[in-house]
Amino acid sequence: MGASSTSAPNVEKRAFDVVLQASNRRIAFIALAVVVLDQVTKQIVLRFLSGGQEKVIIDGFFRFVYWGNTGAAWSLFRGRNALLALVAVAALVILFLNRRHFDAHTLLGQVALGLVFGGIIGNLVDRLTVRHVIDFIYFYLRQRPGGEIGFPAFNVADSSICTGVGLIFIVTWRSERGAKGTGPKPEAGAAAPK
Repeated sequence: MGASSTSAPNVEKRAFDVVLQASNRRIAFIALAVVVLDQVTKQIVLRFLSGGQEKVIIDGFFRFVYWGNTGAAWSLFRGRNALLALVAVAALVILFLNRRHFDAHTLLGQVALGLVFGGIIGNLVDRLTVRHVIDFIYFYLRQRPGGEIGFPAFNVADSSICTGVGLIFIVTWRSERGAKGTGPKPEAGAAAPK
């Protein structure tokens, strides 16, 4: 009975220590900074633009817009806001539990995970509060016949996720490249293998 009563506090203490590790604090700080910046910029959009409204910043190239997106990137799965909110929560949990696979002990890995976590949370806040993701950055090019081609509108959270995922690819590539180059070295004076 004494062993089981002492093991429960030890498990709780270990879980608490994991949360307080410097790497986790750094990831959380970066994620929080992204969420704050994302939500502040979206509040500015909500204050100055109504749904569907646009403000030309550089004619023929860049506009601020207020487009509500109930889907995922590029409006895939449009109208599935609740399902995508659940997917976001699941992604957060899975990423957090598997963060060690993404070099969370390195600064670059922590920045990458912080950006991804912050971006997911930023868009999740939108899904839970306004029932759609607020996209407001829109780059486009005007075509001669009068139409335009544009990159899908996005926001700070989307940028953060894309940047974080890109950094994760770099971290993973560097880690795998380093692992391949770290084989046993021949001892001094030993003949090199042929």
